[in-house]
Amino acid sequence: MNLITSSIGQGLLWAILGIALFLTFRILNFPDMTVEGTFPLGAAIAVTAIVNGVSPLVATILSFLGGAAGGLITGLLYTKGKIPILLAGILVMTACLSVNLRIMGGSNVSLLGKKTFFSAKIFQTLPRYFDGVVIGGIAVIVIALLIALFLQTDLGQAFIVTGDNEIMARSLGIHTDKMTILGLMLSNGLVGLDGALIAQSNGYADANMGIGIIVIALASIIIGEVVFGYLTLNERLVAVILGSIIYRFVLLIVLQLGFSTNDLNLISAIILALCLMLPTLRHALKLDRIVHKGLSNHEK
Repeated sequence: MNLITSSIGQGLLWAILGIALFLTFRILNFPDMTVEGTFPLGAAIAVTAIVNGVSPLVATILSFLGGAAGGLITGLLYTKGKIPILLAGILVMTACLSVNLRIMGGSNVSLLGKKTFFSAKIFQTLPRYFDGVVIGGIAVIVIALLIALFLQTDLGQAFIVTGDNEIMARSLGIHTDKMTILGLMLSNGLVGLDGALIAQSNGYADANMGIGIIVIALASIIIGEVVFGYLTLNERLVAVILGSIIYRFVLLIVLQLGFSTNDLNLISAIILALCLMLPTLRHALKLDRIVHKGLSNHEK
């Protein structure tokens, strides 16, 4: 039971990362590699701030601002510097490694004995691992609602149009460069915020904790799309959250089969690859026909 509760809590906490990448990867159509730098950046800012006496709430807000700053630099490199999308993100991601080491003063910093969201008295009375479920649930619901409301505004609609068709957006008078920068700042701000929450949940920040997280975020998005199919935009936000939880359960099952935690990145990549290939496999193996045939026989 503890493992299931822990998986749900971790799924909710990591779902923020999935929603953040959904904004750039799916809506803005921008493959943003910056997240592998801004995630540990948010963790480094939060942990260093908490160790130096800053409240967890203020530290988490600072992490959001730090992540947004990383997104701003990527946006400026792409829109003003005319650097290709992937390269702009990789440049900022690489720079963040040095920035994180500067902020933390070393490769990792522990939160042992420090006050965090997860050490609050109210969570000490709850069963084990329920703190992650409560904090992750509240955070991801608030963020998803705010994103859904934002996308209903004129600014949000301009943001969507920019991702759908940049040329048409320009013809409508939309400043696509500003929309791109705004989207990258918002997305990476949320990534930094998630880094702060994950660091507080783990009890430490590490300079290398961003390696491979883009695969985790993509897995949440792809699993949600594969499992739930065609949905409205708001429903897709919910699908990303559920996809993140399902992904955690898949990892739990794999680990229960005896695989080492050292293989998690490899397992994550395999799961994502299988999800991406599922439509092709379904067509090649004629799975739909087999399912329909099975249902027809059952009805007879």
